[in-house]
Amino acid sequence: MRTVRDASGKRYVVEKRSAESSRVRDPETGERRHLPNEDLTPVDEDPLSVAASAIPEGVRRLVAAVRDERTLGLLVELDARGPIAVRDLLAATTLCESDLHGAVTELRAAGLVAEAEVGGERGYRLTDDGAAAVEALR
Repeated sequence: MRTVRDASGKRYVVEKRSAESSRVRDPETGERRHLPNEDLTPVDEDPLSVAASAIPEGVRRLVAAVRDERTLGLLVELDARGPIAVRDLLAATTLCESDLHGAVTELRAAGLVAEAEVGGERGYRLTDDGAAAVEALR
């Protein structure tokens, strides 16, 4: 597999190549077609990373950021309950403060969770991307 572009700049993953044409797949739609090799330009992008672009960006960020079921559960709880104060998260879960901080840091870096003020206390909420990613998994 390799990544190519056509004259319009559209990216494809080459599935099979013959002397005159290549069978390519559009990573966003999954559509396969044959294009003349002379119309294709190699691109220096990993074909597996390009293939991953078929998954919505928010879901890709969620998959990359969630390291265990508890972290995924944290996202689901934030989705179900809305913004939650840190104190309430610690009381309602088995996460210690350090584990919660680590999970939230990863999720914030991925753009899935943001800080929020809840009842005058520091808390967390899902971002729009986080809510969309959780919904896409349901």
